[in-house]
Amino acid sequence: MTHFKTHTIESAPDRSRPILEGAKKAYGQVPNLLATMADAPALLEAYTAIGQIFDKTSLSPSERQVVLLAVSRFNKCEYCVAAHSVIASVQKVPDDVVDAIRDDHPIADAKLEALRRFATEIAEQRGFVSDAQVQAFLDAGYERSHVLEVLVGIAMKTLSNYTNHIAATEVDPAFASRAWKPPQAA
Repeated sequence: MTHFKTHTIESAPDRSRPILEGAKKAYGQVPNLLATMADAPALLEAYTAIGQIFDKTSLSPSERQVVLLAVSRFNKCEYCVAAHSVIASVQKVPDDVVDAIRDDHPIADAKLEALRRFATEIAEQRGFVSDAQVQAFLDAGYERSHVLEVLVGIAMKTLSNYTNHIAATEVDPAFASRAWKPPQAA
């Protein structure tokens, strides 16, 4: 496997340094994902900008974590499932919701389950969801704007999930307690 560097603030390209400095200030550390993305400042900037935009959607913090976890699980991203399991806990997403997504089981909360299912369907079907799938999502209490806002989270996770697959990003110690491995194919 090709090795990708996990940058420090000092080793990162100049354009990446302000973003890494901001991450360190916000989180007390530079997450390995961002330190890896730093090698391509445009990728790092795109990922962090999309994350900031996703936070501005009308989806609640819990709903955003459902999208991010569901897509990361679908994409079999060990790093992001671990990271968002911890982040979801910090954001007070109930453990049973996080565990259901990690285990690919239905979420007891019907509305969050509709969101999990819809985000996964979009990722799985590359956006070619049926009218019936969109209607089921709307019938669960979501609006048309939410259909499109889910795409922002999917775009964000596509960047990070694929980066982690290519670079084999090591899970940070802060996320290790929620390490996750995708189930083996039968």
